[in-house]
Amino acid sequence: MRYFSLPLHRYALGLLGIMVLAGCTTVGPDFKTPDAPAVERYLQGERPARTASADVGQGRAQSLEAGQAVASEWWTAFGSPRLDALVKRALHESFTLAAAEATLRQAQQLHAAQAGSTLYPTVNARLGASRNQVNAAGRGEHGNQQTLYNLYNAGVVVNYNLDLFGGNRRALEALAAQADYQAYQLAGARLALAGNVVTTAFGQAQLGEQIAATEAILLAQQDQLDIARKRFELGATARADVLALQTQAEQTRASLPPLRNKLEQADHLLAVLTAQAPGEADIPRFTLADFTLPEHLPLVVPSDLVRQRPDIQASTALLHAATAQYGVAIASLYPQIDLSASLGTQALTTGALFGPGSVIWALAGQLAQPLFNAGLKAGANAAEASLQAAGANYRQTVLEALRSVADTLRQLDNDAQALQAQATAEASARASLELVQQQHQLGAASYLQLLTAQQQAQQTRIDLVATRAARLADSAALYQAMGGGVLDAPATPAAAPAAIR
Repeated sequence: MRYFSLPLHRYALGLLGIMVLAGCTTVGPDFKTPDAPAVERYLQGERPARTASADVGQGRAQSLEAGQAVASEWWTAFGSPRLDALVKRALHESFTLAAAEATLRQAQQLHAAQAGSTLYPTVNARLGASRNQVNAAGRGEHGNQQTLYNLYNAGVVVNYNLDLFGGNRRALEALAAQADYQAYQLAGARLALAGNVVTTAFGQAQLGEQIAATEAILLAQQDQLDIARKRFELGATARADVLALQTQAEQTRASLPPLRNKLEQADHLLAVLTAQAPGEADIPRFTLADFTLPEHLPLVVPSDLVRQRPDIQASTALLHAATAQYGVAIASLYPQIDLSASLGTQALTTGALFGPGSVIWALAGQLAQPLFNAGLKAGANAAEASLQAAGANYRQTVLEALRSVADTLRQLDNDAQALQAQATAEASARASLELVQQQHQLGAASYLQLLTAQQQAQQTRIDLVATRAARLADSAALYQAMGGGVLDAPATPAAAPAAIR
């Protein structure tokens, strides 16, 4: 049966013309990458050209180099091959990254699946057979005669949604943007993982040296306590002085278990970050001397920051997806056109199925125009609100990125000044303790003076270690705030055929 009297070739040409026109019509706003932030600096006031310096480890002055590119393997700037190996293992073995990579592949395949049915017609082959019975009355004849016969058919059916107003193309664009989002999420996960490994290694080194400093102080206190006990036995000192020294030594001893607990927790965290069980992990023990403080740090201008930070790029991709989804909602208000065509054969016997005169074909078209559906308009309004929310979230993400850079820049300068002062304080406390110890041995200084000098030396040594580690962590934080290197365009379906852009 033929559904159209128009010759097939003319109908096909007309249909092709409509499809060409359809390819030029896509309702809804086209996505435009937001403009870079209109700011030229991260901080108010003048930024120091170089940080303060101190004559201790991690005490060198640092300069910020505007426009310097951020190395993709930025952690190598700390000069520790063992740290480099640990980060490399984490990036290759992490289950968190494996999950993010699988999620990215899922988004890419969802886009590919949708693209196959959106950009191209669907073609299906059909093969069927049926047993039929008709009677004479059904043919307008008299009598009760019944006829049995078999009917065989084979053919190809083609279906295509004309997508006259681009709703399907907008949906495909949204899926591509979602794939971009997952790609930038993966980049952000890699940056966060590398940063966690680096800062945890710094923390491990800090705790190790704080434990060593505390143990050294405890040893000195124990020596002083032994001397005081001997003096007490000789009647040269009071029991109260011995008890005071013993109290101080035991307080120092009590501070060691919490430090050791934190150190072991740092080891366990490094094991998990590198995809190892804590009980079987091969985790190195670092010291602050293993790391070199980078002398030159990169400083990306705000207009370039938005192209380097994965969180900003991910937020941009979500904004793109929301823009496309708004186009989908608008397209649902317009007519939908579905086309189908079939070509095949039909016969009463299998032998005649592909013989002369058995060819059948059909062309069909259907247009559906919503006349009354209050929900469609509400859906478009909801998509518009989602787009506005995505835009606000993007702007907030940019502001948070600028804030994180500003905070890190201030930390770099303030912690450098703190280390300079702390190094001077530690040297003074050490010299004071040596002097008081000599005076005490000669009987010119009391136990109270000795205890005070010991307490000052203990605290300044521990604070110095913490401040040295803070400078390393500040440098790592700046690399992370800069985005950890220039991001390449995601290897996702965003670079889709021109038909969907």
